[in-house]
Amino acid sequence: MDSGNAVSFDGACTCGAVRYRMTSKPLFVHCCHCSWCQRETGSAFALNAMIESDRVVLLQGEPEVINTPSNSGKGQRIARCPSCRIALWSHYAGAGDAVRFMRVGTLKEPGRLPPDIHIFTSTRLPWVVLPPDQPAVPEFYDLKTYWPPESLERRRALLAKLR
Repeated sequence: MDSGNAVSFDGACTCGAVRYRMTSKPLFVHCCHCSWCQRETGSAFALNAMIESDRVVLLQGEPEVINTPSNSGKGQRIARCPSCRIALWSHYAGAGDAVRFMRVGTLKEPGRLPPDIHIFTSTRLPWVVLPPDQPAVPEFYDLKTYWPPESLERRRALLAKLR
């Protein structure tokens, strides 16, 4: 992952009607192998970059936010392009609108944000081979164990703002 906050990441939906910019590196990147993400994406996993919502700038268009169920039972809000319907990011109940789970595949250069951790590997498809040098956990994890200190500090600051 790029270091420092002087980096940005541009992304868009497939048709280009909605374009956005992440104005810093994300807090953390999850590669989620849960069966819910597999079904939702129609793929083997979902790759999400968690970032504070105020660090995402819309450059063009306005996504449509769709309320959908989630495995937790608390639901999620998915921001989709109103034209091509591509999912750009989600908001989950735990963080509300304060954090966006950006779909890494919608970035212009998705290779710049490899996963920091593989989660819910207990339901990983058997033919998906995980890199031996990347953290992987059967379900979820303790943030303090895996997140870098800078990301934990950003999270503390965000939580303080929400109080």
